[in-house]
Formats: sequence, structure tokens, C-alpha cells
Amino acid sequence: MGGPLHRLPDRRRPGAPLTGATRHDLVTIEAIRAAAATLRDVAVRTPLVAFGDPADRRFLKAESLQPIGAFKLRGAYVAVSGLGPDERARGVITYSSGNHAQGVARAARLLGVPAVVVMPSDAPVIKRERVEADGAEIVVVGTASDERQRVAETLAAERGLSIIPPFDDDRIIAGQGTVGLELAEDLADLSCVLVPVGGGGLASGVATAIKALAPLARVIGVESELAADARESLERGEIVRWPAELVSRTIADGTRTQSLGRRTFAHLRAHLDGVVTVTEAEIAGAVHLAAEQCRLVVEPSGALSLAAMAFHGRELGLAGMPGAAVAVISGGNVDPARYRELLVAPIPPRG
Repeated sequence: MGGPLHRLPDRRRPGAPLTGATRHDLVTIEAIRAAAATLRDVAVRTPLVAFGDPADRRFLKAESLQPIGAFKLRGAYVAVSGLGPDERARGVITYSSGNHAQGVARAARLLGVPAVVVMPSDAPVIKRERVEADGAEIVVVGTASDERQRVAETLAAERGLSIIPPFDDDRIIAGQGTVGLELAEDLADLSCVLVPVGGGGLASGVATAIKALAPLARVIGVESELAADARESLERGEIVRWPAELVSRTIADGTRTQSLGRRTFAHLRAHLDGVVTVTEAEIAGAVHLAAEQCRLVVEPSGALSLAAMAFHGRELGLAGMPGAAVAVISGGNVDPARYRELLVAPIPPRG
């Protein structure tokens, strides 16, 4: 089974130290509300899909139903739309294994901005095809996240392009935070939110919104045990980088980042209540459960939070918990052949 829940110490008291930022430097709920206004008629206000016995009030926040099949449209559109006319004319560049690439490509097309995307060679074919369909230029590099970032920075300097980072950017955090804003508005009895952690942009934004609007609700990050750099970083109180060959082992390809960013680390230290890890078998089982019980197509990265809800419920204190618990389903972009394999994966014992 995955690793036990690691609870973070309370750093929300006044004057508590934050590495790389002060409390006044963090993204605010006002910035997240402004992002929500920017995203009106662009991003879908995704539904809450019941999971299990309705009396238990367990829900999936189905970001897999966004126009690009993932939450990444939110942050990408907020970031690209905030550029000035000259920056838009020169174009944008990003580096991503897939869903952020799609978000930037779609945002750029909607706003009439040229886009370049640096992608790893192991990115799912379906994600590359959809980036190309939105008209972005693709540059393929190796599997290491620091390599694609380095190539993107070099091309940005050579061509005068604006970099739209995948997670370590306040515009991105604010955009992703609109997921948490919707949760707090839609569930008056919200008690727990489970959110995947890769680079930390989604978890940072969601935790920021939830702690502003529903401060008694817990926000728990979820990682694969094969790519648990965020958990180690938060345990040690400093950013820890994992080698590419380690994080590349997980089937949750959207979370193969090698480390948190400086900004996301600061937000997670301030607002996240804990981190739990799940196994590869649990991730595959969660993909199966989402299809079987909720009729949702979910990619492995998007299934992380459902894996925690389904297989670590007792450990997380969900049994008998008053109020609603939500697993954020971050995306549903999965190659059909891979998806067929996951649909017949055995479901581990429920926890």
C-alpha cells in the first residue's frame, strides 16, 4: 500500500516562517476571484460527481470535462491573457509533458498568440496530437523536466518569447485556484479536499482558496509513491529534487516533475494540511473505479486523488467524517490503448 499520511505542522499562525516568501507575498483569494472572472465563458465550471454511497457525501470534481480534458486550461489562459500586446505578438513558450502544453496551446489559439511547446519524448501521443491540433509548434527533448525547462528558456531568449511556466508562477496558481473557489462555493459542508501534486500549481491554488473560504476544511496532497518529491520536500522543510529516472517510473505521467517550484513550495507549506502517497496498483484501480462507478474517463495522473479516497479512506479519517469530501480529478487525457489496459486492472482492497 502507499505511504502513510504525512501531516504538516501548523504554519498558519502569524509570524510563522515560509521559505522563499512571506505570507504577504502569497497569492490571495482576490487574485483567484479575478482569475475566475477572466475564465468566464472559457473554462467549464466542472460538476461534482457522486462517488459511492450518496449518504457518505463523497464527490469527484471532474476537471477531466474541461475543453482540453484537464484543469490546466485555467492557469494557462489566465497567464496568456495577462500579456501585453507586444508580448502577445512575439508569442509564448512553455515546457510540459502534456496537459499544460494543451492548456497553453488552446489559450494561445483562443487569444491569437503564436505558441511553442517543449515536450518530453515520453509524452503520451494523444497529448502531442492535441497540442499540434491547436496550432502550436512542438520541440521534443529528453525525459528530464529540467532539460525541457532549459531548452524553453534558451528558445525564449533567442526568439523573444514569453515563458508560461507549468506551475511555478502566481498567475498559474491563481488560475488553478478557481477549482478550489468553485468547491467552496458549491459545498457549504466541505470537510476535506484531496488534490494531486506534481509541480504543485493545482494544489497551491486549491489550498489557497479553500483555506480562505472554508478554513476548517482539510486539504491533502496526493502523490505516487514513485514520484513523492513534494512529500519529502515538505517533510524536510526544503525543496528536494528527485532524479528524472525515478519520477519517470510512475504511470501518472502528468506528475513526473522532479521538484516543486519555489512559489508552489511556499504556498503548500502555508496552506496544505498533509500529503499521502498511493501505489501504482491503486492508481490503476482508481482509473478502473472512475469508469465503472462514475462513467468518467480519467488518466492516471487525474486518478491520484481518487486512489487516496478509495484506498486510504480510514487513514485519512474519511469514515464517519461529517460533511463532504472531494477528490479533484485533474484530467482525462489518456491513450486509448493504455486506457484499455487500465480498465481491466485489478482493484486493490478498499481502505
